[in-house]
Amino acid sequence: MKRLSVLFGLLFMCGANAADITMYYSPSCPHCHHARDFISNTLIYEYPELTLTMVNVTLPEHRDMFQDAVKKCGFKSGGVPVLVIGDKCEQGYADFMQDDLRRAVEADLTDEQKSVAAANKKALELDAEKFKSENASRAKSVIEYNATDSSEKKNDNSRGPDWRIIMLIILVAGVGYLLVRQGNEKQ
Repeated sequence: MKRLSVLFGLLFMCGANAADITMYYSPSCPHCHHARDFISNTLIYEYPELTLTMVNVTLPEHRDMFQDAVKKCGFKSGGVPVLVIGDKCEQGYADFMQDDLRRAVEADLTDEQKSVAAANKKALELDAEKFKSENASRAKSVIEYNATDSSEKKNDNSRGPDWRIIMLIILVAGVGYLLVRQGNEKQ
């Protein structure tokens, strides 16, 4: 039983992916536009595994979700933008926050992924237009959340199997192994 709880613990620890940003915004908020511009024109290209999910808080069907995020983050006000990156939260946006956002995105990345990001950052600095045109599919990593569809409008990023599916397969295999082993020990 102890092994089973460790297995579940590992699954939940992997649940927050720092390479995913959820941004709660208002269309009339200038700071929200600046944050989106930085993430969609820079971070999306630096970090190939990054996905930005945009949630419009002015829509009634998104308000509860936004309030839950504000509460989870421990913010006292409902100001936007609110950026949720893995288990980190930021409220507001200014250019001086860019390195903090990069560190939050990198929290769960491997050294190899960080190396790729550093190389991508240099390539962007040398010739942003060329790098963006060569990696145009990255623009599809910005998703507008739509609660009325009960799902996110996702674009096909062709990024391979979802890590959640892989974790589920590992979890099922581990539980199956433990159950079979426990059954064999009883016989």
